[in-house]
Amino acid sequence: MALNKKPVTGMKDILPEEMAIREYVQKVISETYAGFGFTRIETPCVETIENLTSKSGGDNEKLIFRILKRGEKLNLETAQTQDDLVDSGLRYDLTVPLVRYYSNNSSVLPAPFKALQMGNVWRADRPQRGRYRQFMQCDIDILGEADNLAEIELILATTTTLGKLDFKGFEIRINDRRLLKAMAQWAGFAESDYDSVFITIDKMDKIGIDGVKAELLENGYAAETVEKYANLLNKAVNGEASLGSIMDTVGEELAKDPVTNLEEIITAVESSKQADFKMVFDPTLVRGMSYYTGTIFEIAIPEFGGSCGGGGRYDEMVGKFTGQSVPACGFSIGFERIVLLLTEKGFKVPGSGEGKAYLIEKGISGDRLSEILAKAADERKAGKKILTVRMNKNKKFQKEQLTKAGYTEFEDFYREALK
Repeated sequence: MALNKKPVTGMKDILPEEMAIREYVQKVISETYAGFGFTRIETPCVETIENLTSKSGGDNEKLIFRILKRGEKLNLETAQTQDDLVDSGLRYDLTVPLVRYYSNNSSVLPAPFKALQMGNVWRADRPQRGRYRQFMQCDIDILGEADNLAEIELILATTTTLGKLDFKGFEIRINDRRLLKAMAQWAGFAESDYDSVFITIDKMDKIGIDGVKAELLENGYAAETVEKYANLLNKAVNGEASLGSIMDTVGEELAKDPVTNLEEIITAVESSKQADFKMVFDPTLVRGMSYYTGTIFEIAIPEFGGSCGGGGRYDEMVGKFTGQSVPACGFSIGFERIVLLLTEKGFKVPGSGEGKAYLIEKGISGDRLSEILAKAADERKAGKKILTVRMNKNKKFQKEQLTKAGYTEFEDFYREALK
């Protein structure tokens, strides 16, 4: 029986044209973030199962690719639950590995620590446009900075990167988890129910306000509480809820600090931004991860119609590893979706069309071949991209294919001079 030539569902082969775009985007990201003082690090793709299931990853913890124990540790006969069979898993994001990394190495890292990570993550998710089971994430994080200068720097660095990739007219939607909690408290939800309520609110762009109400009622929450909360959210959806009006509604005592925080961030970013975008306060923005404690933000690019990245503040997460509170904030750019949008609009990597192809007739060998290869070496030393290939019978088709691959010059080499 023939082996399966297709990639596993939710994963994909990357063809040369897309690979060139991916490498270019990574280069822009690296260079731009380095200009803001972020340092590149790397963490393993495998983490202990305890770290991955620490109730820090929200619904993503349901999507972990678990790894079986190995050798003598794997005992199928005595295992009673799934947890008895596994001891690790593939990371579903880069934040949990970063926090473990920082907790393990903080004594030799600067404070605050500005980290850049780029690497694949894995989620057993339902594949769809721009969503895969293996995908690249690009994160920047600042650990050890309690002031909202961290949020401002993260937003400016990310939006500057998007501007360099020629994205315009996008939005950075921003909210604060403390404001979400104030709204939930005002409506009458118990504090122990906040995370569950927010998971439902996070689906609003898919199921609408009526769907949110129905799910909250189905989950057993009081009709009066659900209606009160839904009315406030509905005003937000219709653009009738500003920072000031929400503070007036839920009470200054509850909302003053997060509202002031958001106002400062929005003002600072708008006054110093280098890309064409706008900051938008969105009181319905939740972000799925339960580890967020303060500011949260998300990238909305009109061409995609959904989130193209996001992040926020997670001040309590390091403490789960070390027992000591360390302020932390991060922003993840939607790498796969950025590449998808660039590919769909026919983006060409700058300088990618400067290649030259040597077409060498079959049969050329010995001194003649060495002479041709030496000439190619000289041109490469001069900075040119030279491809040396054997000439096909259908040379016209071969050149057409090479032109699509970015080669604009050709030189043909024959065993004998053409008459």
